[in-house]
Amino acid sequence: MIYEWDGSLGTGDERIDSQHKQLLAAINDITEAHRQGKGKEEIEKTLDFLAGYAILHFSDEEKLMLECKYSEYTLHKRYHDEFKETVGKLIKRLASEEVTDDLVSVVISTLGDWLFSHIKGEDFRMAAYSKSFCK
Repeated sequence: MIYEWDGSLGTGDERIDSQHKQLLAAINDITEAHRQGKGKEEIEKTLDFLAGYAILHFSDEEKLMLECKYSEYTLHKRYHDEFKETVGKLIKRLASEEVTDDLVSVVISTLGDWLFSHIKGEDFRMAAYSKSFCK
């Protein structure tokens, strides 16, 4: 499955939107690596990149929330922490199992579905707040 960026995902914050695009690209890179038969090592490498980039992105979002005194900071951060934990579990699972179509599908859908849901829910709320209350 390929996840595509479109205007409905834009938060209006150029830096955050750019990072979201990079996260989607990394998820799509996992799909493409599997399609091309590049193997477990390439998929794990891409998932590791995604995990690291997610940490950078979450840090940027969390700084923005703190600067703006976002009232839902604790809840939003908890979602970030849960995502990092999920990615860690997927990395361990990939390391211990044979890479199959089903496993790659689980990895891709877990990451992609979470990201789309998070952007359209939590990130939209945060962006609306920051536009109204933060300079």
